[in-house]
Amino acid sequence: MLQERIKQAVDCINNKLAVEKCQDALDDTNASVSKTLIKSLGASVVAPEKQAKIAIILGSGLGSLAGFIDVKQSWAYDELPGFLPSKMPGHAGRFVIGTLEGREIICLQGRIHGYEGHQAADIAFPVQVAHALGANTLIVTNAAGAINSNYKVGDIMLISDHINFTGCNPITLSAENSAAISADATSLDMTYAYTPALRNLAKEIAIKLDGFFMRANINLREGVYLGLRGPTFETPAEIRAFRSWGADAVGMSTVHEVLAASCLNMQVLGLSLLTNMAAGMVDKAITTSEVLDASAEYEKVFMSLLRAIVARMN
Repeated sequence: MLQERIKQAVDCINNKLAVEKCQDALDDTNASVSKTLIKSLGASVVAPEKQAKIAIILGSGLGSLAGFIDVKQSWAYDELPGFLPSKMPGHAGRFVIGTLEGREIICLQGRIHGYEGHQAADIAFPVQVAHALGANTLIVTNAAGAINSNYKVGDIMLISDHINFTGCNPITLSAENSAAISADATSLDMTYAYTPALRNLAKEIAIKLDGFFMRANINLREGVYLGLRGPTFETPAEIRAFRSWGADAVGMSTVHEVLAASCLNMQVLGLSLLTNMAAGMVDKAITTSEVLDASAEYEKVFMSLLRAIVARMN
């Protein structure tokens, strides 16, 4: 059952945090007790953690934000029950709890993808766990290809909407998934999946950072993200079709996580770093190394915007 899987992960994280607190307290007094006793204390006397308010997912090559986090604790995904390891370049695959710009956060440093053979429900699972730990806001980031001919590599796209062209949805109306859907029936509506107030906040902050953006020759765009399963990049014909549908950028992630968050009534902000022009828009092939190189080149501005947004969130 999904609800039981979520509970197992949450209990594991809370117990690990509790053990860490007990160990810190014992270290402060130079106490010496066995690991078994520490675990016993953690399980019995320390209240579960439920302070995190903002969950952040870091996309391809964007994991450096973790360096700005005052880390309370972190674990590799495969140390937590129900989590699958991330094996792709640019995805560290760590679950981090700490503070950023004075805000309690959960940072998912890297993600898993459908093209690795994972199901939509597995991709969405970390979001459901973050929500169970108290996160009511999700910031999702990704590296994406620009479809809109007015965009250029290095621009940041504020996601206003998405097209799920993966062929699957992490939410099914079954008893197993009852924990992943809010009791409010409107949670299945996707009209405001990307919270307008958060998009307005991002635009307001970008205006204040305008000089920084101009020096880096970067623009903040707003547009529609189209999500595919991958692993192949798109054909030029597909890109022409997607453009006619109204898509402005394309990638192989994000939509499943946002679907899960929306069905939990979480507020969502989506940011895409445009790391390449989509197939057929320039006369060269697209490579994963190109995407990661562009992430490294432009992530300083991207991270400045992201940190400023977090600092202003309630």
